[in-house]
Amino acid sequence: MHVQKMASPIGVLGGSFDPIHAGHLALARAACDGLGLAQLLFIPAAQPWQKGVLTPGEQRAHMVELAIAGDLRMSVDRCELARGGPSYTIDTLRELRTRYGAEVPLVLLIGADQMERFDTWHDWRSILGLVHLGVARRNDAVLVLSYALQEFYNEHWAHVEEMRSESNGRIVEVEMAPHDVSATEVRTLLAAPAGVECDARLAQVVPAPVLDYIRAHRLYP
Repeated sequence: MHVQKMASPIGVLGGSFDPIHAGHLALARAACDGLGLAQLLFIPAAQPWQKGVLTPGEQRAHMVELAIAGDLRMSVDRCELARGGPSYTIDTLRELRTRYGAEVPLVLLIGADQMERFDTWHDWRSILGLVHLGVARRNDAVLVLSYALQEFYNEHWAHVEEMRSESNGRIVEVEMAPHDVSATEVRTLLAAPAGVECDARLAQVVPAPVLDYIRAHRLYP
């Protein structure tokens, strides 16, 4: 019996990226390596419906471009910025599925914290009809899921090899080292008075070209 070989999967990593930091990049690299992604799309949100005011979208997108420069697997997709208005993941995934066709495996990458509140997302039960989910697991961290989400997780969980043979419908885990950093911490550090410890931490968690851009444009004062 002939089994049709699927195309290599494409990863999708959405977010505010306000600003992009080492945690985002660690997830992206772990997913590219662990899932064998052909490419990974960073998709800056226009206006996440669960968040407040953001830095202008084009500046956030440019910071992502600076952060991933040189890695040919990764690129910035401005589809949500072009669409404008509230950014609902389900709308973006439908647009991507139309663009890439029904056969290409697409993998939406999310953190464990996002998985734990996945049932608050708009039309969340339709998402696996379009893509796989790649859930970041940091070491032995335990997912704390509601009963309904745990059932959903167990029903769709799969090994990476299974995910690569289908275009959507599976939940796989992306193993990655812990990165204790958030965009909120980065913005707080940037707004604080300059100091040796503060500057050292920023250099650790924000790529140098991004940090230079932030300071040149006086973002996050």
